[in-house]
Amino acid sequence: MAKKQLSADQKRLDLDLWIIGLVTLAVFVCYGAMGKQLTSFIKDDTISVIPRLLLNAAFQFGIAGLGIIIVCIFRKENLTQFGLTKKNGIKAIVWTILCFTPYICYIFISGQFNGYQPFHILIAEDVLASGIPFSLLGMVIIVVVWGFFEGFNYVVISDKINKRYPSKNQWLDWGAITCTIVCLLFHPLSTSFWGIIEIITTSIAIYGMLIVKKKTGNAWGCIVAFCLIWNAL
Repeated sequence: MAKKQLSADQKRLDLDLWIIGLVTLAVFVCYGAMGKQLTSFIKDDTISVIPRLLLNAAFQFGIAGLGIIIVCIFRKENLTQFGLTKKNGIKAIVWTILCFTPYICYIFISGQFNGYQPFHILIAEDVLASGIPFSLLGMVIIVVVWGFFEGFNYVVISDKINKRYPSKNQWLDWGAITCTIVCLLFHPLSTSFWGIIEIITTSIAIYGMLIVKKKTGNAWGCIVAFCLIWNAL
């Protein structure tokens, strides 16, 4: 039986996904190999906060952002074509928040809620205490890297997977499934009762937000979710 020939678009999408995957994996492996030393440096408050934040942001961006930016530059793709538009923006944000509601409930019911702290990364308090203008510059970096790119990264990857492997079922979304699995693998989870609840609610949140993006054509719901929910609870 003759092997099915891939179209030019399919080959292009395969290459895009390989670039994103390999870049992400390479940075993640580097982080895994040097994790203890990096964490020790980032948490060392005897060192200026800016180099610590830049190092932390570099690895975060390398895992969630660098791959898609390389592909977009290589393909000369405009980020707006992935849903960064005003149309259906409010609808996308509202429906995405609803998708995250089970996860929010899980945080409260499981007793993990310690206050609402948007962008509360490892050294956020040090950044805020660094004084103007460093605190403002630092928060801009945090918003862009941990908010915008972490949410938008899923959007671009999901979009490319769906173009490469389209589904006839409107609710069966291979891009959203893949991104949900990747999200679960990149975050520590357990098989305890609350760990299983976390897996379920996280899956609903990530899969749901990407379905909302596909239905509305607007990516701002995903970005707002990571800015104001995921990195705040």
